[in-house]
Amino acid sequence: MVQGEPGTSGVSARRIIFHVDMDSFYASVEIREHPEYAGRPVIVGADPRGGFGRGVVCTCSYEARNYGIRSAMPISQAYSRCPDAVFIRPHFELYDQASRSVMDILGTYSTVVEQVSIDEAFLDMSHLQDISAARRTAQEIKDEIRKKEGLACSIGIASGRTLAKIASDRSKPDGLLVVAPGEAASFLAPLPVGKIPGIGTKSARILQDMGISTIGDLARADIQQLIDRFGRSAVFIRDLARGIDRGEVRAHETVRSISREMTYENDTRDLREIQNTLSHMAGDLAETLSRGGMSARTITVKIRYHDFHTRTKSRTVEKPRADLPTIRETAWQLFSELSDGRPIRLVGLKLSGLQIQDRAQKRINEFFDQSC
Repeated sequence: MVQGEPGTSGVSARRIIFHVDMDSFYASVEIREHPEYAGRPVIVGADPRGGFGRGVVCTCSYEARNYGIRSAMPISQAYSRCPDAVFIRPHFELYDQASRSVMDILGTYSTVVEQVSIDEAFLDMSHLQDISAARRTAQEIKDEIRKKEGLACSIGIASGRTLAKIASDRSKPDGLLVVAPGEAASFLAPLPVGKIPGIGTKSARILQDMGISTIGDLARADIQQLIDRFGRSAVFIRDLARGIDRGEVRAHETVRSISREMTYENDTRDLREIQNTLSHMAGDLAETLSRGGMSARTITVKIRYHDFHTRTKSRTVEKPRADLPTIRETAWQLFSELSDGRPIRLVGLKLSGLQIQDRAQKRINEFFDQSC
């Protein structure tokens, strides 16, 4: 579906950006591995344990979404809504492998690729110079990913990052939507203001109170009133509402942190069990650092007690480290300083202040807390 014809003036009018977003990624990979699940509600996440499980939904198929199930929903609630769904524990290595394969495919179409999560990336495709060529190339990408990986994706094409992301969202599932520069404002106008990434429930409510419900309303709003409520960021969102998107692809975006979390099926005071959990997390994180050619300056431990009270403690080292002994020993020291002996529901370990010595494929470990 092409919105209008390409513009002819301005740098942004000549820029062509793709946002490629894999559809229901974890669930789609599981269905690929188990074709018998096709057409059924599939939920990837914690063990529901007959409706008494702890943990959350990582993701689910579109069939499951018809039951009101969504990511981060308590798994017990998901079970109550659809007890006959296929519940699957996550297979992160499988998703990691699929992600790397998809990103390898994208890398053959552009030298400027910004992977922003395990299942989505921006591509600067300005070298195509033509919207029609961009649409044909996007379809080639979709076809190649489906042929080689057995997975569907949605692609949005526009002159800026945010517009491209909105376009891919509007085209889901398995869609392709091109928003030409001259038609960006009219494409956005009827959409709710909450469709702009970064405008959450609270900001949308404030805008609603100002009489602004759609992006078109936002485009017509008084800029000074917007600045009074939202500060200088109001300039960006009002420009975007008018179809002005200066966002470029940032191919060397830096990973800020990597982390792991574990929710225990039963609250525990067992120090050996907790130490083993932290040791396992430290090993996983050290391996991630090694694969990515990274090191970390700050180590953080998080614990959540049986009453959901949460505490964290961090330690920053003088020189970035990537070795397992340092991570493991520091993690246990931090836990020992944090814990007061009460039963623990969750423990987490995070490495931040990352430095990347070598450009490497970003993996699932660098985008998600594997707490589901």
